[in-house]
Amino acid sequence: MVKQEIQRKHTPSMEDYLEAIAMLRGAGKVVRVNQISQMLKVRMPSVTSALKKLSEQGLVMHERYGYVELTTVGYKAAKDVIRRHKALSRFFAEALDIDQETAEKDACRIEHVISPLSLERVIKFIEFIEACPLGEPNFPKRYKYYLEHGELPEECEECLEKNLKKRE
Repeated sequence: MVKQEIQRKHTPSMEDYLEAIAMLRGAGKVVRVNQISQMLKVRMPSVTSALKKLSEQGLVMHERYGYVELTTVGYKAAKDVIRRHKALSRFFAEALDIDQETAEKDACRIEHVISPLSLERVIKFIEFIEACPLGEPNFPKRYKYYLEHGELPEECEECLEKNLKKRE
């Protein structure tokens, strides 16, 4: 198996800024420094400093006291971060039955370091459990039973036995 290394062009902090700008803009608002500051829970001088760096990298357009706009390249980078975040959050909440608040926090941390291969596998796993006959609504219900009781539900035991007999 080939080891894939993560090669992101932006720091996790810069990705958070891009994601925040895209989300604020997606809400139909013009984006201002104070909105970014509130969303990310950072001071306004920190936002101004980050916007300067993002502007130098050609990811945002921002003039002092003006609105913040993503460039085409910035929008593409923000979309990628949002895609990673949504996939991970959904995986944690739906496939692993983690509460939404924890799923969001974990997704926010992991979205910056997950390899493209691992992310793609998470997405494929979610697609699989939704499409598989043992998927929705049974898979999450069975998994939750396993988490709560430490043993497979009866119907999974039957399924395992059938599969073992097929292999013999």
